[in-house]
Amino acid sequence: MAAEIEASRYERSIEESRFARFALHCSNWAERWFPDSWVFAALAVVTVAVAAMAMGAAPTVTAKAFGDGFWSLIPFTMQMAFVVIGGYVVASSPPAVKLIDRLARIPKNGRSAVCWVALISMVASLLNWGLSLVFGGLLVRALARRTDLRMDYRAAGAAAYLGLGAVWALGLSSSAAQLQANPGSLPPSILAITGVIPFTETIFLWQSGVMLGVLVLVSLVVAYATAPGPASARDAHSCGVDPSFSLPPAPKRTRPGEWLEYSPILILLLVALAAGWLFHEFSTKPAITAISGLNTYNLLFIMLGALLHWRPRSFLDAVTRAVPTTTGVMIQFPLYGSIAAILTTVKGSDAQTLAHHISTFFVQIASHDTYALLMGVYSAVLGFFIPSGGGKWIIEAPYVMQVANDLQYHLGWAVQIYNAAEALPNLINPFYMLPLLGVLGLKARDLIGFSFVQLLVHTPLVLVLLWALGMTLQYVPPVMP
Repeated sequence: MAAEIEASRYERSIEESRFARFALHCSNWAERWFPDSWVFAALAVVTVAVAAMAMGAAPTVTAKAFGDGFWSLIPFTMQMAFVVIGGYVVASSPPAVKLIDRLARIPKNGRSAVCWVALISMVASLLNWGLSLVFGGLLVRALARRTDLRMDYRAAGAAAYLGLGAVWALGLSSSAAQLQANPGSLPPSILAITGVIPFTETIFLWQSGVMLGVLVLVSLVVAYATAPGPASARDAHSCGVDPSFSLPPAPKRTRPGEWLEYSPILILLLVALAAGWLFHEFSTKPAITAISGLNTYNLLFIMLGALLHWRPRSFLDAVTRAVPTTTGVMIQFPLYGSIAAILTTVKGSDAQTLAHHISTFFVQIASHDTYALLMGVYSAVLGFFIPSGGGKWIIEAPYVMQVANDLQYHLGWAVQIYNAAEALPNLINPFYMLPLLGVLGLKARDLIGFSFVQLLVHTPLVLVLLWALGMTLQYVPPVMP
């Protein structure tokens, strides 16, 4: 019996090493051949522009859409930049540094550390996807500072991204589920098709709980299996990153006019005003709706960071150190706005857009039994070019939900099909990866080799679960407010 157990352990270790070797091969390939994320986005712009002109669109019209769309994501760009700044400011405060360091002491070895990061990231993403990015990245840096832990910094970074690449849209911050549950937020054209779909018919379905549990478990297994062992792991220093973190000493006050910079009075007054606004938000809106907003989330983090730093001088110094990490966000997100504009506004010789042709292809070949598979593939493919949870749902919902009505398919599960498939392209799309990369000090190609393995496992698993679980649900006609 003992010999059989040892043989089984040996076989598992061989299998795990194969997974790890495969992940390393993917990572090495990505490091060698995967371009910088800005180059990747620029190539995507050129691709959709050429496709639009191939449909008969005029070059001038395509160029106009490029320019018009370039600035369309500016509010979202600033929100994402503040996700990074707010997270850094909070993490650079003495209390937060102590908490993260305590959490970083729990794992006993490099592979368990990668799993620990993956678990924390996925759990946090169910509350708020922005929280999972910042907190996961900061936890990776804290783990990398442990001299007794041989952890692959790239694998841990990819694990920190699993919240956004696996389960975030099945949680409370799902933009599509939030929109469908709040009729005041839905455009009338969509409301007339779908009616109000409460959380009990989307993220709180038992089928959704089953999918969530399976995805979390499988993600942890893959994260552990693909994490390189001590012999082949690359630490933060090998990746060109210094994970050390120490607060610079606060400069001494030299002028009488600086006394407010070293006094907590202004911080306390600002926090009091923010608390009043937050009280109004939570008293006039459902708590879930209020906390899921990026503006609310960012204000919470900025004010919390200011309070934890206590004095304006310390707070401002932390913001100054955080701003350089937002460079990728600021210069790349406008390109995604251009992609969305070309896809959805430029019409070809048949007076139809590229997005319409893509949707028509999938919609026309769907049936009740194949709806989940086809819509899942469609949402994942389109999500690679338009990576926006709520915004893309506004684009897709009119025809996706109309087809669900025509086929008498469960409308709440149609929303969950979108949610689960929406997360898949995030695993290799650097759009949402940028804030995490800023915290980690890495490039997208450093993580994509590992997250690509997750994508290979998740894609068939998600599609099968969507199809199988969807078959257990019955159609319910739209409920109008």
